Amino acid sequence: MTSTGARAWHPTSPWRVVPALGIAQILAWGSSYYLPAVLAQPIALDTGWALSWVVGGLSLGLLVAGLASPLVGRRIRRHGGRPILAMSSLLLSGGLAGLALAPNLPAFIAAWVVMGLGMGAGLYDPAFSTLGHLYGHGARQHITTLTLFGGFASTACWPLSALLVSELGWRGACFSYAVLHLLVCLPLYWKGLPTAPAEPVPDPVAPESRPGITPATGRLFILLAATLMIGAVLSTLMSVHLLTILQARDISLAAAVALGALVGPSQVSARFIEMLVGRYHHPIWTKIASVSFVALGLGLLWFEIPLIACAMIFYGAGIGLESIARATLPLTLFGPDDYAPIMGRLARPSLIAQAAAPALGALLIQFMGPVGGLGIVVLLACGNVVLVGFLYAACQKARSAG
Repeated sequence: MTSTGARAWHPTSPWRVVPALGIAQILAWGSSYYLPAVLAQPIALDTGWALSWVVGGLSLGLLVAGLASPLVGRRIRRHGGRPILAMSSLLLSGGLAGLALAPNLPAFIAAWVVMGLGMGAGLYDPAFSTLGHLYGHGARQHITTLTLFGGFASTACWPLSALLVSELGWRGACFSYAVLHLLVCLPLYWKGLPTAPAEPVPDPVAPESRPGITPATGRLFILLAATLMIGAVLSTLMSVHLLTILQARDISLAAAVALGALVGPSQVSARFIEMLVGRYHHPIWTKIASVSFVALGLGLLWFEIPLIACAMIFYGAGIGLESIARATLPLTLFGPDDYAPIMGRLARPSLIAQAAAPALGALLIQFMGPVGGLGIVVLLACGNVVLVGFLYAACQKARSAG
């Protein structure tokens, strides 16, 4: 007898879809966003290309991803996530092969354009959009679970990348990831996701939600886009410049690396707690906790090492919750019908800002020093807390009007 319970194995069962997306997300993030962290130095040493240009390829990729995101969202709304995510595997595979074969710097940069298209079609936002399209407001729990998978991307792929570079060189590492996209990610998307777009499920959870962006919810969208963009800038700035800031506080490189390593476990722990308790509160509270933890963590960086360890824990928890809030809050506020296009529109400013963030951070450090740059970052984080306060008030007003 076929079970009709929650664990039934049918084409859109989360017990099939979420693990497929999760495993593919680990490889997608690890072979794109996290790739330069390990490969940039070997590439620069091997080719003689300027390190800034090698690392700048990722910024170009993020820019391209941001420009492509609204189109990706509309395509997921129309066709479902399966063909879009499958195409992302092909694009990332092609881009990685292009990196491996690049005979010169222009070809290397051109390969990052292809990588950017793959990132725009295959990282978190398209995966979240796919879950929202399949499960409606019921996607919230599955989105949180997916972020738990994604949290292991750097943990799994940084050592793998280092091993591949040591055994095969950086070109061999890129080729290996290209093959993994074809042999692992592509089949997971093609077999794990439904063959036809499903109708969004009825919403039994959030009657205050609005159908898409209306004049009544336009202010919500603007506030949400702004706070998500600031959150993306902060996380990118800190991922690139954290060690520089810590070393400017007279902390050794080894100690700085050890402190930075606290971010990952804190990120995953916060997501796990959210998975357990998220059903009991509105996603706006997840967002409030996220920006508050980030601001507190960055503020504590002004103090000495014991508190800096606490800073890393709070900061990690904040960015861990941010990835959940950026997916679940739009779903609750605007409803599932236009969730994929809305996610695409929200992703554009965030990804473009992420592309510019490393260079802006470098300029801040150059002209103000690491400590002065940290001051600007803390002010930006505190401003984001205020902005989310306005977003909370707007949410309350929208719920009252409903």
